[in-house]
Amino acid sequence: MGGDITFGEAFASVFEGLGDLLFRFIPAAITTIAKDYSAVVERPALIEPVPAPEFIEIVERGSAPEIYDTLFSFWVVFVPVSVFVSLLFLTLIIYCVIRIQHIRHFERVALYSKAKPVASLHVSRSHLRWRRIQEHVSSDNEHSWRLAILEADIMLNELLDVLGYRGETMADKMKQVVRGDFNTIDLAWEAHKVRNRVAHEGAEHLLSGREARRVISLYEQVFREFKFIE
Repeated sequence: MGGDITFGEAFASVFEGLGDLLFRFIPAAITTIAKDYSAVVERPALIEPVPAPEFIEIVERGSAPEIYDTLFSFWVVFVPVSVFVSLLFLTLIIYCVIRIQHIRHFERVALYSKAKPVASLHVSRSHLRWRRIQEHVSSDNEHSWRLAILEADIMLNELLDVLGYRGETMADKMKQVVRGDFNTIDLAWEAHKVRNRVAHEGAEHLLSGREARRVISLYEQVFREFKFIE
């Protein structure tokens, strides 16, 4: 995905920052506090890791009382702060993991959709019918043009039913439409009027290929407003 930061890089960056805090900033702060005291007390060198109780005893033996008190006060503050920071980082890591899983899931779905061939059984019924209408109107046969308009008008009637408009005729249904809810209602009326002339006048109504394509484009705009076709 181009220059996007991977999960591993983000995870490493988080722990690198946490490591700097625990092993650079904190020791440096302790060293600075210790240097503020003029008395330098010889302390035993820590060559190997020691348990927490022994570490406290070593600090008590090798440090001046003032330094020990200061370190103890600092430790009392450091513990809750470090716990809070750790919880914050943990929350951030969990969030990143969840988000990355979601992103990868959608990527897999998108990849699967592109790789999978589109079968006619999985295409919506309205889309199949619309494709057939486009084939009719693209032909050189006037009968096919008329058939395309009649079938498109049937689809418009079904769309009105889906939208909840009721009536004995399509005109009755379209008269119930509120323009604010149906932006292409004027186009629907225009296309339906042409359909009526084609249906009632028959061969007496001259229909050109250009006019047929124009009327089908009116139906298309109506269908696309309501996502009735893809």
